[in-house]
Amino acid sequence: MLDLGFVSAILADRSFEQVIDFASANGFRCVEIMCWPKGKAERRYAGVTHIDVMTLDSKKAKYVKAYAADKGVYISGLGYYPNPLDPDPKQAKFFVDHLKKVIKAASVLNIPVVNTFIGRDYTKSIDENFVRFKKTWPAVIVYAEDLGVKIGIENCPMLFTNDEWPGGKNMAISPAVWDRMFEIIPSKTLGLNYDPSHMIWQMMDPIQPIYDYKDRIHHIHLKDAKVYRNRLDRNGILSTPLTYHSPKLPGLGDVNWNHFFTAVTDIRYRGPLCIEVEDKAFEGSDQDIEKAILTARNYLRQYLA
Repeated sequence: MLDLGFVSAILADRSFEQVIDFASANGFRCVEIMCWPKGKAERRYAGVTHIDVMTLDSKKAKYVKAYAADKGVYISGLGYYPNPLDPDPKQAKFFVDHLKKVIKAASVLNIPVVNTFIGRDYTKSIDENFVRFKKTWPAVIVYAEDLGVKIGIENCPMLFTNDEWPGGKNMAISPAVWDRMFEIIPSKTLGLNYDPSHMIWQMMDPIQPIYDYKDRIHHIHLKDAKVYRNRLDRNGILSTPLTYHSPKLPGLGDVNWNHFFTAVTDIRYRGPLCIEVEDKAFEGSDQDIEKAILTARNYLRQYLA
């Protein structure tokens, strides 16, 4: 009913085949595959290329589909998380152009969703960013709709460090913003790649949106977040968010996973749920990274038939 997978970004140094092999050997049904342009990463977990959409032709597409199918694993979505509303117009255009290549690749590979960010000029308000949104995103969604590919926007504010301060680099942070997005672009092609952890550190309810946006949830990330109350009390909510919280493996943070899976099953979600590992406590070695994925898997299996 619910298919457990993981996000391939944490296995950055492995090949596509090695990622699929790991998934198959450890009982995962699916993987979200990263499709960044090849080159230097701009931040942690970025710049990972497990499928190079720039060189994907019909022969390579056939190989990718056959390899995954032979291992009993499917690709839940293609992932590319840049800033399409970057304040530098040339950089923003580059991001949008590559995003369209990822959408095209998803269509060729018969993958139903591309996961990404809306983006944001972090120096400007939400209202100012919606001006850019109206100029950029309707055409992207029409392009995806024509190709039969859904777009899952992750609800991560991308507000963690000083270079993202004060607004963050992804405006799709809250139900109030999602409502405006969906009013401007009513097409159900545009939806969410929902991650409950980002609601936790924003001091928001991570459960109710599952009910409220059940028709817009195209993909789900499973990640937890721990808010350290003593750090929050010392630094305040207006400090850089990593000052008072940390991404954690599911079960090691503050998400109530009983309530989460109650909501997911209540709305009869039938799709992938992919573990996203960004827990620094498990990044000391390749063995630690594998342990992180499997520890999360073992915890989450209690909720999955």
